[in-house]
Amino acid sequence: MALGQSGSGRTQLVPESHSILDNMKYEIAEELSLGVHQGSEDYWGEVSAKNCGKVGGEMVRRLVSMAEQNLVSGK
Repeated sequence: MALGQSGSGRTQLVPESHSILDNMKYEIAEELSLGVHQGSEDYWGEVSAKNCGKVGGEMVRRLVSMAEQNLVSGK
């Protein structure tokens, strides 16, 4: 597998961000009371597609918000 690629074939532009994004995912899942937690080997088979989508959607909202704040502050 090429450097910067995950098993899904998608290239990660900033591989160091993986753990930060993973933490965000589990934080949001906890806020939504989905019953998954870090260390669960990333098994989300008991979580509905709708709830997984809620986690992904909230991640996107937060990341866009962070990017907008960085743009405004000149970073």
